[in-house]
Amino acid sequence: MKYEYEILEKGQLSTGFLKLVRYRLRHRLFAGGWSEEVVRERLEPLRASSVLLYDPQQDEVVLIEQFRIGALESDNPWLLEIIGGHIGAGETPEEVARRESLEEAGCEVLDLLPICEFLVTPGTSGERNHLYCARVDASQAGGIHGIKEEGEDIRVEKMSFADAMDEIYGGRINSTTGIMAMQWLALNREQLQQRWK
Repeated sequence: MKYEYEILEKGQLSTGFLKLVRYRLRHRLFAGGWSEEVVRERLEPLRASSVLLYDPQQDEVVLIEQFRIGALESDNPWLLEIIGGHIGAGETPEEVARRESLEEAGCEVLDLLPICEFLVTPGTSGERNHLYCARVDASQAGGIHGIKEEGEDIRVEKMSFADAMDEIYGGRINSTTGIMAMQWLALNREQLQQRWK
């Protein structure tokens, strides 16, 4: 099969914080030939950087809690998350991870390891996320942070690795980046503790 697609029409529906575009397209089929015309709306590509802050000496993670519009239908739209932010023009994912760690948790990144890059919700969005784990001194973390002009109200929460693992899968950590980062930490924790002695 040839992996081909053809955009028949593209129209902007929204130009706010998120850009929404309607596509009319067709694509090659696994069985051969072309699909019928498909109409889909897509949130246009954003790039983001997310980072799990980990203190290997204390075996603690530094998380943040903030209100999230996407969680309105949840029991509680204040989510426990890892650090993250959008990558602006001229910024690298690593620079954003370091900047957001200071802005959202007051933590300086002492070392930064890439975990992966992934598509967030490819059925509706072109957003890509660069996921990292950072070594930090958790004793420096705490308080309320965020940029007022961006409407941020972020509370820092430190917890043991074991307590954080208890918060995934139906607990307070229920976003993609948080679950992925904690699963990665569970698989790589002993190696990180050796590396970051």
